[in-house]
Amino acid sequence: MNCYTVLCWAAGAILLNIAGSLCQSDVCGQAPLNTKIVGGQDATSGSWPWQVSVTTTSAGHFCGGGLISKNWVLSAAHCFKSTITSSIILYFGRQSNTGSNPNQVSSRVRLVIKHPSYDESTENNDIALLELSSPVEFTNYIWPICLAATGSTFGAGTKSWITGWGLLIANSNQLPDILQEVEIPIVSDTDCKNAYKGASVVTDNMICAGLLNQGGKDSCQGDSGGPLVSKKDAQWVQSGIVSWGQGCADPGFPGVYAKVSRYQDWITSYTSSDPPGFVQFISNDNTSGSPERFIFTLSLTYSIIPLIFSLYLFS
Repeated sequence: MNCYTVLCWAAGAILLNIAGSLCQSDVCGQAPLNTKIVGGQDATSGSWPWQVSVTTTSAGHFCGGGLISKNWVLSAAHCFKSTITSSIILYFGRQSNTGSNPNQVSSRVRLVIKHPSYDESTENNDIALLELSSPVEFTNYIWPICLAATGSTFGAGTKSWITGWGLLIANSNQLPDILQEVEIPIVSDTDCKNAYKGASVVTDNMICAGLLNQGGKDSCQGDSGGPLVSKKDAQWVQSGIVSWGQGCADPGFPGVYAKVSRYQDWITSYTSSDPPGFVQFISNDNTSGSPERFIFTLSLTYSIIPLIFSLYLFS
C-alpha cells in the first residue's frame, strides 16, 4: 500500500466519522418501507421503524417508545413506576405480538431516566429516556426518528400519526396482534385547554391531537410512551409522546402528549455521546408542516481534505 493510498484511506475514515457524528438530523426519520389504536388500521411491516414495544418478562407489552439513536429510546415517565430495569425487554422491528417477527431484535435496558420534574398527579413533564444495554443495529425495519427541536411549532390541523399495540376500545380487553396506525390532526393549544377546562391542566409542556368534535380516533391504554409524528417530504419528526386523555377517542377530548420540543436540552444532557437528530419543524397553518433543517454543508469536507494533504506534504 503506497503513501497516497494510505492518505486517501485516512481522509475517508476521518470524513466518515465526521459524517456519522454531525449528520444525525439528516438521516433520522427515514422510513423506506412506509408507502389499531382506536379507529386505526394494521400497519405494514417496516412502516414505522422507530416504533418500540416496551415489555416485561412477566406481563408482556405494556407501553410504547421511539428509537432516537442506537443507544436510546424515548418514552413516557408514567410507564415506569419503578426505575428497576431487570425485567424490562425492548423489541425493535416488531410487527406482531404473537406471530412471526423475522425483522425483530430485542435489547435489555441499562438505565431508566425519568424527568426530574415529572408530576404523577398532572402528568406534566411525562417523558423518560431508556438507555439500551448494547447498541441496536439500524436496518430498514429499525431506524431512529427525528425529534422536534426547541422552538418547533405544530399548528392546528398539522397531519400527524400515532402507532402502537394499545387497546382497540377503551376499558376493554381488546388488544391488537398487529401494530396499529392512525392519522389525526394537531389540535390548537387554546382548543385543547378549553376542552379540558375545569377537569385537568394542559400545560405548555403538552401538545394535543385528535378529532376534537368527532372523536373515534385516538391512542389508548398500552400506547403510552409511543411517538406522535408528522412528515414533510421523506423525513418524519416526533412532536409528542403518548401521555394521557379523557377516555379514548371520546368526542370533545383530544389526546394529550408530552411536547418533545420542550425537552431538547434535557435529552441532549444525557445523550451527548450518541445524540439524536433534532429538526426545526415549523407549521403555523392548517396543513402539514415543513421541517427546516440546519446542517453542516459540504464545505467542511472540502476544507478538511486540503488540510490532510498539507500535513502530509510538510511532514
